[in-house]
Amino acid sequence: MISLKTLNEKQKNAVKQMDGPIMIVAGAGSGKTRVLTYKVAYLIDNDVKPENILALTFTNKAANEMKDRIRELVGSKANSIWMGTFHSIFAKILRIESQHINYKSNFCIYDTEDSLSLVQNIISNFNMELEAITPNGIRHKISFFKNHMILADEFKRKHAKSFIDEKISEIFYEYQKRLIENNAMDFEDLLLKPIELFNNDNKIHQKYKKKFRYILVDEFQDTNKAQYELVKMLVNKDGNVCVVGDDAQSIYSWRGANIGNMLDFEKDFSKRKVFKLEQNYRSTKIILNAADSVIKYNKNQLIKTLWTENNDGEHLTLIKCSDEKDEAFQIAKYIKHEISKKKLSLKDIAILYRTNAQSRALEDIFRREKIPYKIIGGLEFYKRKEVKDIIAYLRILSNQKDEESLLRIMNFPQRGIGSTTIKRMISFARKHDITLYDTMARVFEVIDIKERIQKNVKAFRLLLEKYIDLKDKLSIGELSRALVDDLGVVKMFKEENTPESRARMENIIELLNSLSEFSASNKDAQLEQYLEDVSLMSEIDSYEESANVVTLLTVHSAKGLEFPIVFISGCEEDIFPLSNRFSSDATLEEERRLFYVAVTRAQQKIYITHARSRYRFGEVAYQSRSRFIDELEPSVIKEVNGSIGRKSHRKSKKEIYYEYFETVDYDDFDQDNKSVRPGSRVMHEKFGLGKVTQVIGSGDMLKATVVFEGNNVKQLMLKFAKLKILN
Repeated sequence: MISLKTLNEKQKNAVKQMDGPIMIVAGAGSGKTRVLTYKVAYLIDNDVKPENILALTFTNKAANEMKDRIRELVGSKANSIWMGTFHSIFAKILRIESQHINYKSNFCIYDTEDSLSLVQNIISNFNMELEAITPNGIRHKISFFKNHMILADEFKRKHAKSFIDEKISEIFYEYQKRLIENNAMDFEDLLLKPIELFNNDNKIHQKYKKKFRYILVDEFQDTNKAQYELVKMLVNKDGNVCVVGDDAQSIYSWRGANIGNMLDFEKDFSKRKVFKLEQNYRSTKIILNAADSVIKYNKNQLIKTLWTENNDGEHLTLIKCSDEKDEAFQIAKYIKHEISKKKLSLKDIAILYRTNAQSRALEDIFRREKIPYKIIGGLEFYKRKEVKDIIAYLRILSNQKDEESLLRIMNFPQRGIGSTTIKRMISFARKHDITLYDTMARVFEVIDIKERIQKNVKAFRLLLEKYIDLKDKLSIGELSRALVDDLGVVKMFKEENTPESRARMENIIELLNSLSEFSASNKDAQLEQYLEDVSLMSEIDSYEESANVVTLLTVHSAKGLEFPIVFISGCEEDIFPLSNRFSSDATLEEERRLFYVAVTRAQQKIYITHARSRYRFGEVAYQSRSRFIDELEPSVIKEVNGSIGRKSHRKSKKEIYYEYFETVDYDDFDQDNKSVRPGSRVMHEKFGLGKVTQVIGSGDMLKATVVFEGNNVKQLMLKFAKLKILN
């Protein structure tokens, strides 16, 4: 039997309760992941077959970490658990049962950018001019209604109240039609299609109800209507469902999450048992007191009282700043102060903000002061244009019906196939009810296309046919490298020889490395699985805790993370809370829950900053501090006027820095005075420790050959490699 001695009594009780409906109300930092891990392991230890357990999470990162921990407790049995995000688990079921919903199993998954492209193409095909709403606004509206289980027909019947709504309903209907024609699903379809499948085919529905004897749901407060419906549909007659959540951390209503699901669970499962996890292991007493003093202003909540055996800790520091530049300066100043005083690492520090736009001033100061940082929620690797271009090629090799991917690469690299030619081919495809890919083979039948361009289209089709034929004969790594070499894009970017082209070249090389690593680590790796993983990857999945950099991120992105030191920046009315006097009480309560999440990310110390003025919408706006600051218990916070000390010196900012922080070891931040040379020992945030064997080139083209641990040899452009030089 596995040992539960590391759990407290309430955690043990929650783990041991195997049967029937269970709700675990888990406060921030109360060991929720530990309880879920042990609960799954406990089920397996009590003869429940792992393949009969369904565990649903909200990020791949959470699922992988939990599976690794379960593996430590029960060994290889953990590999058979159905554990993953809602979207990945139901994508798996849909691929198995695809023929029952008129899809092929190799369907592709459209991310928000793909969906937006489809909406734009539909608007263009319809020759619509909609000044009142943007294509992205339409895409967002379609996503919103699908998250609430409202499809095109119902939207038109019940929600189309204006001329614009009528046009949106036309686009909505065509959008769904095109998805089916492209053998594609968007994120919302991955939840709606299983509901459709189970409703239309009772045999399949019963198959999965029987299979999943025990269902566990993490972050239950973040489930939307479709997700909760799926959970209820799969719970069998024994009612063995366990949901874990914290209503105080429900912060995703804008994407359909329904805090009411936690309240409805009590009505839907009247025999449910409730366990409250209230002991916090993460934060100090003062931090918990601060969080509790704010969240108590919310009327709609499940009452719980967090407590901790940790020490009292430091007061929160409230810093009053003159503007956003001063705010960034003060944050940089206190970062260096914390590192000097507590001997912390950069990775121990996070700066949270309400909107991504707030990072600009911070980045400017951090670059100037040579403080290494990483942004979570910036332009993600797999969203970069050149990366998406290559992935579009791979998607066509997998699914030739994917018109959006084909349109993306039709003239990349340039092959003389212009927009007019593409429009004529699309028109031909619609007229003859065939795919755009099939039209390429019949391009000589399309009128008004010059012979030279017809040959270009035919050559492109032959290129794709070549690699479609090779897809099942080569490994994913070999296939992608051969394709990229054939396309000549690396050579093209290399010859362009600009900083931007070199960065794009490095991104493509990194993508090829990713494909090779996936192929090497998965014995029977399928291209479709790689493409699915990429499509369903969230920004937090790529977060590397080992990288020694300050982390900049929105509060939404910070959920589930923790840091010794947390800065909550931009705490002003209309920024945090991001609302005004016209906002509903529900909106304000969600903003307050978001502030609660920000506070409870901190383990040791919190800094809160606000500015008297900042640039907003191109003009200087005078700000009033956030109401959440005034809701904090006065005894937990100490206020400083950050700009006073700065303005009292007629010196440059740089001079004031050195005066305040003479003890800081600036070598931790400034690598400019060190040079890479053969024999240098270096640290790379991904590849680890290494030794430089060769340095060639000069200026921006300086390149080093480095042998990393495990005899892993890499050639790196020093401008982009961000090596830390150890000697």
